Amino acid sequence: MNDVRVLLCDDHAVVRAGLRALLSSAEGIEVVGEAGSGEEALATAASVRPDVVLMDLQLGEGMDGVTATKHLTSNTERTRVLVLTMFDTDADITRAIEAGATGYLLKAERPEELFAAIHDAASGRTALSPPVADRLLSQLRSPRPALSNREHDILTQLSLGLSNREIARALFISEATVKTHLGRIYGKLGVDTRAGAVAVAKERRLLR
Repeated sequence: MNDVRVLLCDDHAVVRAGLRALLSSAEGIEVVGEAGSGEEALATAASVRPDVVLMDLQLGEGMDGVTATKHLTSNTERTRVLVLTMFDTDADITRAIEAGATGYLLKAERPEELFAAIHDAASGRTALSPPVADRLLSQLRSPRPALSNREHDILTQLSLGLSNREIARALFISEATVKTHLGRIYGKLGVDTRAGAVAVAKERRLLR
């Protein structure tokens, strides 16, 4: 049986070095490349043709991990993407799964769990950290409000304490548009104040 060919994508060189050293001790896994950005991950994947890409979600400037995942999983080789991140918000999990990620692991996982997840991903099986699986099940039992990407953006700005005018400037939209979106956000969250929207968003982990 051939080794699983893995490409590492993380914007921190120290993290990539640690992962490479860790995976070198795993049976049946070979690291065939590294990338520090989403753009570099696409270019490197086209060159080395990995079976699995270990993808961080937060990649600094440029293409984020979700966008890179979407490109990788839509290519003709059907590359498997296994998200490896510190973030477990509902928004991050949902976006990654919708982008085509085969699995979603937290960086707090034990090495043995990571090794097993890589093999599972290479075989097309879903690999989820227990906390992530719990959150997905919770979402299925009690569906969260379906906020649009723009509503997520405005909610994030709201959580930073920005006024309508400041949000409009930050997102390059009009104040009237901000007010319209806020009304929809309030309705979906069942609140009628800015503070209430932020509180519910944090409680339900809707903020990215």
